[in-house]
Amino acid sequence: MTIFNFVFKRFFRKKSNIILLAVLPVGAVFLPMGEWLPIPLGFQYYSVILLFMAARLGGIIMEDRTDKTLLRVSVAPITHFQYLWQNLLAYTLILTAVNLVFIILGVMVHGGDLPSPALLFILYTVFTMTALGFSLTWYTLFQNKEAAFSALGGFIILMAMLGGVMWPVEVMPEYIQRAVMLLPTYWVAEGTKLISTGAKIEEIGLPIVVMLLLCVAFLLLGSRRRLS
Repeated sequence: MTIFNFVFKRFFRKKSNIILLAVLPVGAVFLPMGEWLPIPLGFQYYSVILLFMAARLGGIIMEDRTDKTLLRVSVAPITHFQYLWQNLLAYTLILTAVNLVFIILGVMVHGGDLPSPALLFILYTVFTMTALGFSLTWYTLFQNKEAAFSALGGFIILMAMLGGVMWPVEVMPEYIQRAVMLLPTYWVAEGTKLISTGAKIEEIGLPIVVMLLLCVAFLLLGSRRRLS
């Protein structure tokens, strides 16, 4: 698991990465209760934060491609599949740890106003994998990291607006409501809405299954580009 261990060392070597993982989630915890969903705003918008964090992590893989690091790594006996899954596993563990801290802080700050912390953790963990898969696919479309990240930032905000994170999808035309069901943000927002209204784990099964399917699709698309 050489690549797996190296990912942690390289990521936490940069203070900016640590700040990214700490400041945004912790700041979101202290946002007040929402208006149209009975859940603190930070938990309503947390999926957007996860997308940005996943974008930063996915960008590291693109850095390896563009600066020819992978050409040097390929001298070692490692396949494209091994490199990819060990990177993604490390990133998933990092963001899952962030999710756990976020939920614990949320319980401490909001107490009973935070519905079903365990279900929220499950929802965010599944969405974490989907967000990483989406990020991997996105970066395969670009040659330049800065251009890719700049465009991705705007696209994440657009997905959040259309997907029901910032306002109910019901306020949009019906044809848009159907189209946005292809977005991962729609399903994490749907899961959040169900949890905020007291749904049980079986009731959020559909959003979780769809996000897992989207994750698999993104990983298949994003992994088609080789190391070099």
